[in-house]
Amino acid sequence: MQSLRKTTTWMIPSGMRIARMSAGEAGSGAGKGGGGGGSIREAGGSFGKMEVAHEEEYFYKQRQEQLAKLKKQVINQADFHAESIKHHEEAIARHKKAIDELKK
Repeated sequence: MQSLRKTTTWMIPSGMRIARMSAGEAGSGAGKGGGGGGSIREAGGSFGKMEVAHEEEYFYKQRQEQLAKLKKQVINQADFHAESIKHHEEAIARHKKAIDELKK
């Protein structure tokens, strides 16, 4: 039997924290909450806002994939443990039968 223990790493982009904590709207230009994210975001305007939207969509999809993997891992672990219980119960039954036979 193989172990199903794995670690999950959650990625939180630092730019998202900065954009949410600053006073300006993300993607509205340097110094207004959207600066420091590259030349398009520093320029501001509709391209900066579109870039922010693309980034947020990317990280949303990434979180959804991570959640799906986590759910699958939990289900696999539950199946593994249920199978282990079944094998242990079978082994207990065999041992009880062997003990009963030895007592005769």
